[in-house]
Amino acid sequence: MAALNRAIEMSAEYDQAKVQAIQQLKQLAGRIPAADLSARFTVYQQLYEEYKIFNYDSAYNYARKLQQTATDLADPLRSDLARIKLSFILLSSGMFKEAYDSLQNIRLAGFPDSLKADYYSLMARYYYDLGDYDNDQYHTPGYNRKATEYTDSALQLFPPQSFAYNYYNGLKNIRNGKREEASHYFQILMNDTGLSHHELALTASTLSDNYIQSGKIDTAIHLLILAAIADIKSSTKETAAIFNLSAILFKQGDLKSASTYIEKALNDAFSYGARQRKIQVSAILPLIEAEKVSRVENEKRTVITYAAIVTLLLMALVALIIVIFRQLRKLKIAQQIITEANSKQQEINNKLSEANKFKDEYIGYFFNGNSEFYAKMEKFKKNLEVKVNDRKLEEIRMLANTINIKKEKEELLGNFDRIFLKLFPHFIEEFNTLFAREDQIQLKENELLNTDLRIFALIRMGIHDSENIARILEYSVNTINTYKTKIKNKSIIPNEEFEQRIMGIKSI
Repeated sequence: MAALNRAIEMSAEYDQAKVQAIQQLKQLAGRIPAADLSARFTVYQQLYEEYKIFNYDSAYNYARKLQQTATDLADPLRSDLARIKLSFILLSSGMFKEAYDSLQNIRLAGFPDSLKADYYSLMARYYYDLGDYDNDQYHTPGYNRKATEYTDSALQLFPPQSFAYNYYNGLKNIRNGKREEASHYFQILMNDTGLSHHELALTASTLSDNYIQSGKIDTAIHLLILAAIADIKSSTKETAAIFNLSAILFKQGDLKSASTYIEKALNDAFSYGARQRKIQVSAILPLIEAEKVSRVENEKRTVITYAAIVTLLLMALVALIIVIFRQLRKLKIAQQIITEANSKQQEINNKLSEANKFKDEYIGYFFNGNSEFYAKMEKFKKNLEVKVNDRKLEEIRMLANTINIKKEKEELLGNFDRIFLKLFPHFIEEFNTLFAREDQIQLKENELLNTDLRIFALIRMGIHDSENIARILEYSVNTINTYKTKIKNKSIIPNEEFEQRIMGIKSI
């Protein structure tokens, strides 16, 4: 990792050497006569090779120049070669649809084996990358099968023991879950001291996948570091090694290294213009940054916590004194509130006691009135019996005339009215709120209650049966029901709620 960090620091120097080599080729292209299309095609191809892992836009530009030059040469073989170069760039940048369309226009008839092998290996890479992009159980297996078929076709054309032969054999076995067979081919390449930086990066990066699958993460990290260093030295910007390394280190909790390497991966992705790599990096970068922020926040919270504890300890005595004084002040206020509440409660209790006394007195008064009436009747009965026994018919007539039934009834109802209104002093007022102004009851002078009010006064006293009300007021049941219906129909509230509202009128 120290070597990787040094390589990252020197990456600008490696890139500068790459740029110088490209400038030399451009100068060479500028000196080639316009008519020498064959020489121009060769230089364009060299420039393409320099750019294909360095910068997508420039590589795409020279792939198009290769196509145009091949067209000018009227050379179908070179035209298809240029198309393969263009397809490689499109695939490297994550433009799967465009890469597929370009590859489908290539006809292999007349191709040399080397060019056919390039085509088959590119198709294999296309389907492997497409399967990785989809990464699901429905489409990916089919893409991997097609990739394996194209790999087998390419392997028949690669020279035995060549880099491409061993690499694609190892790749095919990794993809098919044959890790031991894959390791055999990749170890051959890892032991080859003649590999270029780019070939070493491809080998180490792909082999690391084998160890990741088998759970040997330390070995995978070592291989990814070697691949990342080789990518930097070859100025390869279209690379997955340093991105994969960052993802593994993030999972292991090495946040500092993961952050450094994901930033490098992001810079490479933007420098090259690889769309799918930007998406991959953008997916993990926020996670790493969020974890960094979380750790900083945790450390900040720890420092703040310790500072707060020290501050609280220093202020504890002062805070305690303040709390005690506040509690004493609150206690005094609470005592005052309790005293006032007790006074108010006592006042309320006195009023309730007085109200109960009034109720007892008025109810007693009502019954005393009835007792007097019954006593009169008892005395009348005895006098009547005496007169009847003595057969004094004239005196019986005179005795009967002394009883004024109408007056007794009026006196009885008047007593009821007075007692009821003392128990329910706001009855008439609240009763009238149930009607429109024009329908409210207006009592005559010296009239306490009228028949309408008495009916519902009896209901408020708990007498709901119309027959009982009729008996008390000496009306027929039909008359009482007619009164009730007439009154309810005039009310501004529904009939079924009327008596409930009457029962809600409070006594004193």
